[in-house]
Amino acid sequence: MKGWTVLCASPLDLVIQNMAQLLTTLQDPQLVAQFQRYCGLSLQPKGEANGTSLGNYPLETNQRGRGKTTGGNGITQQNGNTNHSNGSYANGALKQVNTKKYRVQNYFLYYLFRFAAALGQEVFYITFLPFTYWNLDPFIGHRLVVVWAIVMYFGQASKDLLKWPRPSSPPVVKLETRVDAEYGMPSTHAIAATAISFTFLWGDTRTTCEHAEAHMSQVKYVQTVNSAYLFWLGFLAALFLSTLVSLSRLYTGMHTVLDVICGALIALLFLALTYPVWGEMDKVLLSHPLSPVFTIIVGFLASYNYPEMDHYSTTRADTTTIIGVAVGTCVGVSIGNLDLNSVPSDQFPLPIPAISFHRVLLQTERFLLGIILLLITRFLAKTLSLQTLGTWHNVCTKDHLVRQRLEIEVPYKFVTYTSIGFVATAVVPQLCEFLGI
Repeated sequence: MKGWTVLCASPLDLVIQNMAQLLTTLQDPQLVAQFQRYCGLSLQPKGEANGTSLGNYPLETNQRGRGKTTGGNGITQQNGNTNHSNGSYANGALKQVNTKKYRVQNYFLYYLFRFAAALGQEVFYITFLPFTYWNLDPFIGHRLVVVWAIVMYFGQASKDLLKWPRPSSPPVVKLETRVDAEYGMPSTHAIAATAISFTFLWGDTRTTCEHAEAHMSQVKYVQTVNSAYLFWLGFLAALFLSTLVSLSRLYTGMHTVLDVICGALIALLFLALTYPVWGEMDKVLLSHPLSPVFTIIVGFLASYNYPEMDHYSTTRADTTTIIGVAVGTCVGVSIGNLDLNSVPSDQFPLPIPAISFHRVLLQTERFLLGIILLLITRFLAKTLSLQTLGTWHNVCTKDHLVRQRLEIEVPYKFVTYTSIGFVATAVVPQLCEFLGI
């Protein structure tokens, strides 16, 4: 009877069945574990205890377990295996129920993928994006931030709407614990890496003579890719970086193969749909007199009305951080009196200046000065906003759980990182120009 059912199935039914089977396979944690073992990363068998342990441990609200273990050959670390209601941490408490030791047999891949995973974290954004704006091309830097923020908001919100769990451990080795309370679908690391890499490529090629009226007056040169060779070289570089970051999410055990594929596809689809209107979007955001007010209101409302979470995780805070940076960037470049109708006098494409020790020194000075100002801004904005919110709501904002409340977390994150975005785009360039760097 079963065979008769298969024979009578329509081609469409067979396609649907095969697609469902494929999706189930791509979502299987065993596939992630196989990739980890292929790369030399595996759970250490019980009973082995002769080595060195490193690792990350999940925070605990009431107690902080810091039990360290020793284990076998290579690098042995603790791997948080968290069990909690509905597959996630509940009530904001990160409880370490069990720990698993793991073994690294390929040091090169271990450090390569850990480095690649860091490219999707705050330390990368707070260095790469400002460096692009200050030292390469502020027009491209602004476009990167806007595209990154929009696509990341949809990606982060999708996690808390779909509520698909991350791969379980065992069989997967988990090298990170901070975001383990978050849901997994889609991979926002894959989204960010793909969006930033290809926006940097396509956004640069779009800066040509016919779009010069949308270019900012202080840009000294345009790195226009006219050569097909250079374009494909850039394409391969973008493909390599986005693939490396995506694979790092499998190596660290934080996503299934399906999570990563969907993340990359979401970013590519977003770029393909919005690419034709990038120029008009830039004009509106950078030149309309009501643009600063509009971006602040929309950004704050989007952050405050983030999809409701059934347990606390860092997704809302991270999303507010990203939106805040984008809002501050848009306000900064808009208020910074940028003349969008100014066209450089030289003929396009403008030549790329030769690399010299003096130029590298100036860019280093500009970058270090900017980072110092951003750190000072972050400290002041965070301190003042928390004190103000604490007084307003009559609570102690030093309490970690208080900071997780919606009415505290979103405003202070939004104010802090909007200030950072504004200082990075409006204050730092003017100060560097005043100092002659």
